[in-house]
Amino acid sequence: MIDHIVLVKFGASTTQEQLQEVCDRYKALRAHVTGVVGIQAGINFSEKNKGYQVVLSVRFEDRAALEAYGPNPEHQAVAAFIREVGREDSLIVDIEI
Repeated sequence: MIDHIVLVKFGASTTQEQLQEVCDRYKALRAHVTGVVGIQAGINFSEKNKGYQVVLSVRFEDRAALEAYGPNPEHQAVAAFIREVGREDSLIVDIEI
């Protein structure tokens, strides 16, 4: 299995409501992406967050499912919304478990 983890940093003008909407839209991807074992998203409350406010995580059955996820139109729509509401930076980690 593969864990795909994304930390996202947003600008000062991004609201808490928009951050929650990012999380909600990300979680809704489960119904539109094949090979997903589990999906999680939430607002980072750690005091050591270095400005990364949202954590997105999806567990895939295998690398092929991860590769199919990138170009998936539903995933691309969520990525576009993240940019629209003020994404400044993101960190992505993919690990085999």
